[in-house]
Amino acid sequence: MSEKIDIKSLSLGELRQNMETMGEKPFRAKQIYEWIHQKQAVSFAEMTNVSKTLREALEGRFCLTALEMLDVKISKIDGTRKYLFALADGNVIESVLMKYKHGNSVCISSQVGCRMGCRFCASTLDGLERNLKPSEMLDQIYRIQRDIGERVSHVVVMGSGEPLDNYENLLKFIRLVTDENGLMISQRNITVSTCGIVPRIYDLAAENLQITLALSLHAPCDEVRRTLMPIANAYPLKEVMHACDVYFEKTGRRMTFEYSLVRGVNDNEQEARALCQLIGHRNCHVNLIPVNPIKERDFVQSQRENIVNFKNLLEKNGINVTIRREMGRDIDGACGQLRKRYLDQKDRKGDEQLGGLQ
Repeated sequence: MSEKIDIKSLSLGELRQNMETMGEKPFRAKQIYEWIHQKQAVSFAEMTNVSKTLREALEGRFCLTALEMLDVKISKIDGTRKYLFALADGNVIESVLMKYKHGNSVCISSQVGCRMGCRFCASTLDGLERNLKPSEMLDQIYRIQRDIGERVSHVVVMGSGEPLDNYENLLKFIRLVTDENGLMISQRNITVSTCGIVPRIYDLAAENLQITLALSLHAPCDEVRRTLMPIANAYPLKEVMHACDVYFEKTGRRMTFEYSLVRGVNDNEQEARALCQLIGHRNCHVNLIPVNPIKERDFVQSQRENIVNFKNLLEKNGINVTIRREMGRDIDGACGQLRKRYLDQKDRKGDEQLGGLQ
């Protein structure tokens, strides 16, 4: 028996072709597409204006991705919500809802785990399990919208995984989430984060999109960057920055540079001055991130005084900078922390059961 088609990952055009193959009228495609992407149905049975015969035919030909919410933690500090979702194959991923004055922003995962190995990130501790399908990326947003009963207006692809390491699925996700027949989120309200896969930055620059690209920079020189991010061994800063310049030239979209401040590693005045030299002439925005400590690493968050001094020095040099608001600190807010804890607890339970059998 052939594998079912992932209907939520299909564009409207692809769904139309499928309807024609099934001998259905083309308008059926738009009807079903709206059920999936506007009404966010979790089953074909919900599609009440579609005949029972067609619903049964859809069930036989397609699978409709619907993530299962395993857990949601709500911050008592700022209302941030951290979600843990189960995928159909038993893997788990996490997403974060952040409420701002400008609207609801969701940070989604693009992979199960990650193979990039950044030293301060919990997502990468167990390596990469697999890529997420466009439908699984979309459904993180759809489940959260259903849970809160409000619209999501901004999407950040900055959760677990390296989005440009899942390039084709990422592109399809962007096209689906911005489609006028679906959620219709503005491309300008989408940010994609990368640790710096240079060839893919060039590819993305050629896609004619209006999304914001955020580079995980974290150090102004190769020597320090290599200690934090293994990817820096493959692509030196000179190459990464040139790719960012090309992205800006082709899209006109101002670059965002993410900079996690780690005490005694990259948070001193010397580093700040080097960063000014590196990016001072570029049209960019710097997001300073007080690093979220994880128990598997010995990195410590910079002292408040160092963070403020770092910011002030950048501003004196005409660089647009913000200190990212620490959201969800009381609910394992950093990438991969909630998933990691869930997997550790699962392993411990498994060990306890094995112990009892011996």
